[in-house]
Amino acid sequence: MKYPCLVPARMCKTDIMVHLESEEVDECSNPVRAIDIETKCNYQDKAKTVLTAEKKLTQITGTALFAGDIAPEFPTVGCGYVVIHGEKRIIAQGSKARNPDGTVNYTSLEVK
Repeated sequence: MKYPCLVPARMCKTDIMVHLESEEVDECSNPVRAIDIETKCNYQDKAKTVLTAEKKLTQITGTALFAGDIAPEFPTVGCGYVVIHGEKRIIAQGSKARNPDGTVNYTSLEVK
């Protein structure tokens, strides 16, 4: 069964460079693997302030949505940064939205 793509590629028009690092680290605490991806995304700016348990304020400034799986060799996407509109932003949270059959429908990165 073919599932509908919730983030169609025709809606991804914003240039973005994504630097992803694996969550695995070597003995020197450096990431074992890292990749750089230059692609297009659907980027939505937003301003949200969250009060954490340590009383720190974290401002989420945007969400980048990608059609499909941008990094199939990585089981999770949550470590790294993006460069969008000439600004470097840290990835605060990443997710791979899956179809019922386990394939990735779209990838979402929240950046600050």
